[in-house]
Amino acid sequence: MFQLAQRGFTLVELMVTITIFGFMLALGIPNASNWLLTNRARGASEFYLDGFAMARRQAVSHNAISRISLTPNTNTGQMDWQVDICFIGANTTCAPNDATWSTTAAAAANDPEGATGFKSVYRSADALPDSEVLLPTTLPAGASQVYYTATGWVDTNFGQRLTQLRLDPASKYAHNVPVVALVVTLAGMASKCDPTLAATDNRACPP
Repeated sequence: MFQLAQRGFTLVELMVTITIFGFMLALGIPNASNWLLTNRARGASEFYLDGFAMARRQAVSHNAISRISLTPNTNTGQMDWQVDICFIGANTTCAPNDATWSTTAAAAANDPEGATGFKSVYRSADALPDSEVLLPTTLPAGASQVYYTATGWVDTNFGQRLTQLRLDPASKYAHNVPVVALVVTLAGMASKCDPTLAATDNRACPP
């Protein structure tokens, strides 16, 4: 019975294999990193849409006033968000600076469920790409909150309200990451639009 001789790699073959593998890694790792980065940038709008949707949902489900507040994230330059609710009562007006709003540690004053009621939900933007990749802009400038009535409509009695959050990619990523804006209608619905399109295009942002 014949037995085939087993032959291993020669040193030259091994070096060629390592070189090819290294070359493939050099090409693949940057491409993979860029793909992950652009996907994170594309997903940023969903992060904020979740916040607006939650704020409206909590107002309706609790028959209360709710708000979403955007605050700068010091790590990424993006915007964190927090959703709070407040119940109007005989001695509760739910003014913006009242201590009767829910917090992440405690339920709101007058919450029918007492201390076990809804606690504010906070989401950090740490997982989003930094502002050198995707730059957030709020409109009007400086606006950072949206308040909702118990029926889910935007409450316009709380000063300057956020009407649009625009996310612009850096020029380096503009071919992979589209410009997108999030708008909140008076009916409380948040949606995406393209602020670079003419108003006649149905994908454009409302004036």
